[in-house]
Amino acid sequence: MLSEKHSDLSQNPLLIEATHRLIERRRVEEADDPVMLARRAGLEADAWQADILRSRARETIMLVTRQGGKSTVSSIRALHRAMYAPRSLVLLLAPSYRQSKELFKKVREAHAAHPAPLPLDSESALEMTFVTGSRIVCLPGKEETIRGFSGVSLLIVDEASRVPDALYYAIRPMLAVSGGDIVLLSTPFGKRGFFFNVWTDGSASWHRVKVTALDCPRISKEWLEAERKAIGDFWYEQEYLCEFKEDVSAVFRYEDIIAASDSSITPEWSIRDALTL
Repeated sequence: MLSEKHSDLSQNPLLIEATHRLIERRRVEEADDPVMLARRAGLEADAWQADILRSRARETIMLVTRQGGKSTVSSIRALHRAMYAPRSLVLLLAPSYRQSKELFKKVREAHAAHPAPLPLDSESALEMTFVTGSRIVCLPGKEETIRGFSGVSLLIVDEASRVPDALYYAIRPMLAVSGGDIVLLSTPFGKRGFFFNVWTDGSASWHRVKVTALDCPRISKEWLEAERKAIGDFWYEQEYLCEFKEDVSAVFRYEDIIAASDSSITPEWSIRDALTL
């Protein structure tokens, strides 16, 4: 097959024209189906990854095992949005710069692996700008560094269970005018925080995907058996089986607190009343 990058076609106009038609046809296929983009970037998507890539949901939450491929599929989704939706702003957010840069690295690698990538206008360690005006920017999980962004087309939050609630509530308004998409991806981190709340009590508009290590063909049963022995049931069930575990320092269980609450009861006194006592 002709190499779209390296074939020397300078002496054959017919081959040049045929190659350009081939590239354009492939770009049309990729625009319609992000799974094709993933394949040409070197990723043969699992069924759940294909579901994520093809989903039209504006809000997506992925509860996925460690090393399950959630960051990889998110990088393809980011690249597809930037390549095929001109002037899109894609933000990659994580609790720290190191983590967001790891996700950004996957985006860059997928772009570089593509046989005919959309050309870049500029590139730095933290940002890619395409000739269509689309941008992919990676950010740390600090509220003061992200408030200046608006008109976001796609917001991806990696390690979302470790992102503070205040930051999550600060980033959501970025999507208010643009009607952009948000993707949360993480392993669990206790029965607390917005990630847990969205997964358990969020609206039906959220597209939920759960993948444990038992569902991942790249993680062997032998490895998992050894891991359970090495790290113990608590961490094994959280990191590999995607179970929301009780905080070991908690006095009461989450289920007991919920069972003891009654939203139908109206308090007979307020904080203001208490202050006057």
